[in-house]
Amino acid sequence: MSPEGDYYRTRLTHTLEVAQIARTIACSLELNEDLTEAIALAHDLGHTPFGHAGERALNEVCENGFAHYKQGLRVVDRIEKSGQGLNLTWEVRNGIVTHTCGEKAATLEGRIVRIADRIAYINHDIDDAANAGIMCEFDIPRHLRDELGHSKSERINTLVLDVIEHSGNDIVMSARAEEAFEELHSFMFKKVYTNPVCKSEESKAVSMLQRLYSYFAENSESLPDSYKKIAEEDGVNTAACDYIAGMTDTFAIRVYKELFIPEAWVEKLRFDRL
Repeated sequence: MSPEGDYYRTRLTHTLEVAQIARTIACSLELNEDLTEAIALAHDLGHTPFGHAGERALNEVCENGFAHYKQGLRVVDRIEKSGQGLNLTWEVRNGIVTHTCGEKAATLEGRIVRIADRIAYINHDIDDAANAGIMCEFDIPRHLRDELGHSKSERINTLVLDVIEHSGNDIVMSARAEEAFEELHSFMFKKVYTNPVCKSEESKAVSMLQRLYSYFAENSESLPDSYKKIAEEDGVNTAACDYIAGMTDTFAIRVYKELFIPEAWVEKLRFDRL
């Protein structure tokens, strides 16, 4: 599979995991499963290339700042269907924009997605880190493995059952599960999220996206037609931010190479003769 295929697989896998976890909780609590699934499937539409590093990069340079949960709402309202938007219900839109931080969603279904996202992403990150050779299951402190589970499926099952058991007027984990989850997150922060191996390429990604933003903000004629329309209606800076935020890692690298990296003469000659 190509790197771009890997990117789509990773993002799609996470989204489907969130949807599955969220729908299971909603069903058990006799809440609206369809609303829950709609929020879950749309919750990460605003994510940038290179994940949260890309989000921080755009937040530093975009005129009005950048946050992926706000961008997700912009995607469904303003960008999809050539600017027509998706005409989603208020409840779905509210769940998208509140799925990660700040105020809670107005609906219990939206709150389910928020907690399902937390459960899914940390377990997905453990898998990714293990596959990359950065850590293994046995690196997780023993008391956390005993409390939450000794595998991805066990941890998800433990946390989902805990949420179902302790939720009522709100969607919550028990104090015991929340404490263990936060300790696991702290472990991952030290072991993975700030690991030099994981962070080594981050500055390059940030620099690349910020340079792309500057280029398209100054050269709006180079934007695709749909983003030229956004530039006319919402401003060039907004269009540049929308365009870059919608790229995959691989596409961002390819555009950067085409704009800023000279092609070797021998390679170009060989390509032209094909």
